[in-house]
Amino acid sequence: MKKLRIAQIAPLVERVPPKKYGGTERVVYHLTEGLVAKGHDVTLFASGDSITTARLVAPISESLRLGRKAHSPTIVTMMMLSKVYESMLREFDIIHSHLEYLTLPYAHKVRVPTVLTMHGRLDIGDYSKMLGLYPHMAYVSISDSQRRPVEDINWVKTIYHGYPPSGFEFNDKPGDYFLYLGRFSEEKKPQQAIMLARACNIPLKIAAKIDPTDQGFFDRKIRPLLDHPLIDYVGEVDDTRKVELLKNAKALLNTIDWPEPFGLVMIEALACGTPVIVRGCGSAPEVITHGKTGFICHTRLDFINAIHQVGELSRKTCQEEFERRFSADTMVSNYEELYYSLLQKNFSAFSEKMQNKELKRTSGPLQPKRAIVFR
Repeated sequence: MKKLRIAQIAPLVERVPPKKYGGTERVVYHLTEGLVAKGHDVTLFASGDSITTARLVAPISESLRLGRKAHSPTIVTMMMLSKVYESMLREFDIIHSHLEYLTLPYAHKVRVPTVLTMHGRLDIGDYSKMLGLYPHMAYVSISDSQRRPVEDINWVKTIYHGYPPSGFEFNDKPGDYFLYLGRFSEEKKPQQAIMLARACNIPLKIAAKIDPTDQGFFDRKIRPLLDHPLIDYVGEVDDTRKVELLKNAKALLNTIDWPEPFGLVMIEALACGTPVIVRGCGSAPEVITHGKTGFICHTRLDFINAIHQVGELSRKTCQEEFERRFSADTMVSNYEELYYSLLQKNFSAFSEKMQNKELKRTSGPLQPKRAIVFR
């Protein structure tokens, strides 16, 4: 197959890959590196502190969250999109944007196909109205459940996120603690993980970041619960510390209460052989196999029973499920297959359009065009 010239457009909030917290940018990193390894000519549009073997085009020198210079997020993002679609468009066979709706006004006007991976939830605000204005774009969902709020658009494929297995360490002899890993926010319900740990008398380590918008929630509902001998708050962690915490945890206690589109933390746990105890919402039932790689819970009693039974699950089975379904190679191959499919459809549609034009041109006398006069 012909090697492709591919643009990958990443959010500017975190560098690629993130230093600490950051899901989308981490996925973009593994996808970009996988495509380069397959011989494709990849250009990554991301912050200047990003690390990649692809060609890097950066509208800002450092990522927005951890950078030392303040930027207007919307303005610098639009500048980056202008660069892709106006200055450099001829350099690409296909464009893959991870910026969701911001891309639409640019992408729908050009012949170069754009793949739009939707990374966030679609059931809030005016998402359905915005996507409905551009229903024929090539949308990729990261779980089937993510599609439910906006079903009447051109969903071309569901592609689960993937990681290289080499980035994790399997451990069949974990410690006795459970782990909450992610972000302090109302929809992720970390307070419920803490209360479950206290009720079941189990040690709980908490590795989570605090966004400025969640500081009030943390101060009101989380901080008062941390002063307990069973609770160990370790703060926001980097990749090395994250793997150490995951591989030594008895289970990941994932008390989310929102329609999470995917949940990278779940496959990170599985990669280390660590089962996942999670509420049955969003993508969780697609990612975790109940009674095999973890437990899908609906009530407080379900969580309590799962905590007591999780030691019966095979950690090797968890790791094998990760390698079978959620490896970076699987993700990259799925996207590569989609790129070729869209290019073939685009070529066929263009050829048909040109044939129709030629047929009209030769089937009758030319008609003079009416002038458009602006008054």
